[in-house]
Amino acid sequence: MKEFKSFASDNYAGVLPQVMEALQKANTGHARSYGADEITQRTRALFDQVFEANANVYFVFNGTGANVLSISAATQSYNAILCADTSHIYNDESSAPETFTGCRFFPLTANEEGKLTPQIIKERLIRSGDVHYAQTRLVSITQSTEYGTLYTPEEIKAIAHVAHQHGLFLHVDGSRFFNAAAALGCSLADISSKADVDILSLGGTKAGMMFGEAVVVFNKDLVEHIAYKHKQIMQLASKTRFIAAQFEAMLQDELWRKVASHANHMAQQLQQVLARYKEVKITRPVQANALFAEIPRAWYEPLQEHFPFYVWKDSTHEVRLMCAFDTTAEDIAGFDAALQHLAK
Repeated sequence: MKEFKSFASDNYAGVLPQVMEALQKANTGHARSYGADEITQRTRALFDQVFEANANVYFVFNGTGANVLSISAATQSYNAILCADTSHIYNDESSAPETFTGCRFFPLTANEEGKLTPQIIKERLIRSGDVHYAQTRLVSITQSTEYGTLYTPEEIKAIAHVAHQHGLFLHVDGSRFFNAAAALGCSLADISSKADVDILSLGGTKAGMMFGEAVVVFNKDLVEHIAYKHKQIMQLASKTRFIAAQFEAMLQDELWRKVASHANHMAQQLQQVLARYKEVKITRPVQANALFAEIPRAWYEPLQEHFPFYVWKDSTHEVRLMCAFDTTAEDIAGFDAALQHLAK
């Protein structure tokens, strides 16, 4: 059988040709280290332009590092973090956030779309000033969510308003932030700086970079210690230019929008295919590049033999299918053919 691409994760995909070219161009001669080079300075200026803000940008190796740096910049070890019970920082980063920040993480029950709401957050804003209780300091949301759903700019602003009313910061885990902005048809600023977000973990790897993420700080109150934290948590790259160069390629001429829109479109095509099978139940709205569906347990192994994917909730046979910048219509047609064979 022809070899098709995986639906397990957009992390499985390779590197965008434009990003590989940017890396090659950066790989000439010597350049100052630790972000003092020309490419990094140029890319930071580009961040200000596309986010329509005077932001502070810190490049890191990976998503966990971005989240740990963001959270540690906003908290003390006696603080608490409010996040969705499905969130990556709570479920999929081992104990790194707790270990490096020393904070207590309170998972809040997200709604059916995997989102937090102002009301859900308000219900947990308790015992302020109580020395016996970890003091809440940060609200963290994920865009797009772990279910591939989207927070609108208005929803983010409403959460930011509640957070700021109670002296809290708002963090966005944006490992698929580009997919969210592309699906919403908005600018990167519309769902960050203009939505009153304080600090953003901006993902690059899932969008087609080789490695690297960025922490984008909009609230200057979070700048005082973050450079020291950057070094302390071992995320300060000596050859920062190789992360910055990739982001420069992604942000120029909105390459990010082109590749994210393609991945999102492939997820919509996949939804159309799955909707034709009575044995399959699509469980979440398909809004970005993820699709969640319940399929027969007996289909797991024969499908995964050629199309790896993750089982999200085995008790209900719910699986997650992810599309990437290099997913093709041919890949989806191949998956459809496999489903047809199983449905018979």
